[in-house]
Amino acid sequence: MLFYIIKRILMTIPVMVVVALFVFLMLRLSPGDPAAVIAGDYATAEDVERIREQLGLSEPIVVQFTKWLGQLVQGDLGTSIFSNKPVAELIAQRIEPTMLLALTTILFSVFVAVPLGTLAAYRAGSWVDRVVMLFSVGGFSVPVFVLGYVLIYVLSLNLKLLPVQGYRSPFTEGIGPFLAHITLPTLTLSVIFIALIARMTRASVIEVLEEDYVRTARSKGQSEFKVLLRHALRNAAVPIITVIGIGIALLIGGVVVTESVFNIPGLGRLVLDAVLARDYPIIQGLILFFSFVYILLNLLIDLSYSLLDPRIRY
Repeated sequence: MLFYIIKRILMTIPVMVVVALFVFLMLRLSPGDPAAVIAGDYATAEDVERIREQLGLSEPIVVQFTKWLGQLVQGDLGTSIFSNKPVAELIAQRIEPTMLLALTTILFSVFVAVPLGTLAAYRAGSWVDRVVMLFSVGGFSVPVFVLGYVLIYVLSLNLKLLPVQGYRSPFTEGIGPFLAHITLPTLTLSVIFIALIARMTRASVIEVLEEDYVRTARSKGQSEFKVLLRHALRNAAVPIITVIGIGIALLIGGVVVTESVFNIPGLGRLVLDAVLARDYPIIQGLILFFSFVYILLNLLIDLSYSLLDPRIRY
């Protein structure tokens, strides 16, 4: 097991190098002068030259990549062109709202989707199954920003139940204000995640319910609840965990839209602001950060397989 963990960690290194190369070339190989694109249409020649020097664009591209990679190894993601602050510092300032939004979304989605999918599998072909599948299709079909504005209109403007926008830190302003402000974004971002997990849970549990050991458990007189929980759901856990890992990519994309709709000062909002300002160092740093988080979470999910299914050994 330890050897497998070390091997998987080492395998992430070339993946991150490829990602870093892509992010590096994204700016350098773009059409036109990158410095002129970043500076904008009304910049002076001095502004363009200043940006070229700041990004090191005057040197050969191999030298640029070597220096940039060396900075990454030291944890230096560069410096923002417009705020003149280190990108790592900007990410650290914005990471709390995004991480807490992602955590509440994942927890809420799993607690809702897994029981829904299991119930749909147990009642396959019934009206319960059709309702769950209809919700799954609808969850994939409705854009996140549309759902966000609908929830704002219904729950905030009409019913006055929740705040419209904003964020409150649970560490400085208390759990109550935090939950009040995080509920709407969590509900908005959870719909597509619930649809994805519920559909996979249903398919996995239906397949397991047809196995011989499930029929044996029933023939021994075990209750349906125990059969579903101990035998069906436990043996269907591996594909469910896998699809949760896949859904993290959807979650990263949804965070950008959700934070913009609800005016949350997180990494998603930082991405949007950087794109609008054409602040390439921030964009590069955030792509690398999200890629690292995604690779790390999928590594943890792979390692959890042996805990969920004793037949899997590394």
